[in-house]
Amino acid sequence: MNEILKAQHLHKYFHEPEDFHVLNDVSLSVKEGEFVSLIGKSGSGKSTLLYLLSTLDTDYEGSITIKNTKVTGLSQNALSKFRNENIGFVFQFHFLLPEFTALENVMMPARKLAKFSNEEIESKAIDKLRQMQMDSFANKPSGKLSGGQQQRVAIARALMNDPIIIMADEPTGNLDSANSDIVFSILKELATKGNTIITVTHDIDFAKGADRIIEIVDGKIIS
Repeated sequence: MNEILKAQHLHKYFHEPEDFHVLNDVSLSVKEGEFVSLIGKSGSGKSTLLYLLSTLDTDYEGSITIKNTKVTGLSQNALSKFRNENIGFVFQFHFLLPEFTALENVMMPARKLAKFSNEEIESKAIDKLRQMQMDSFANKPSGKLSGGQQQRVAIARALMNDPIIIMADEPTGNLDSANSDIVFSILKELATKGNTIITVTHDIDFAKGADRIIEIVDGKIIS
């Protein structure tokens, strides 16, 4: 498998309320189609690392290369375009717009990319919802869906622009065990189809199902 992401000598500092060295000389690489789980106690730096890898946080030392593109140092406009084309996000809190339907939420990333007609975008969004077994809820306001259903819609939204990497921060953190199993199965299947998955999780059983576990303690990778 080809290397899809490489981070070298990452350092991250917080300065409020006092100086704190949250990531200390972190280096890692991830291969195409690999399912990786980042684990560690609260405050270990795992979510901070994910935000750096996702290009959402650019205030760090070191370098990050994704898909042979060095993203470190790119302008915010260039990073936004790169993210929208290459990275899908799934968060613990799904961040769906509750007054919009499931379908409308899923369509948003493609509308922002503006490469296809509205009809093409809607057709593709239905396909992504069908992949999540949520197409029958396409026209229901997302605020009326259950937590597990909302998270599946959020995954469909993350997949809308066919990203090469899906990054998930505690994707099962607010779900019961049954819905957690569904979300894990979806992510695992995506990895078998060639998507690269990088997740942060407190759920050890979830982490054990990944191809590789990266453990972070006090801002350093220990295993």
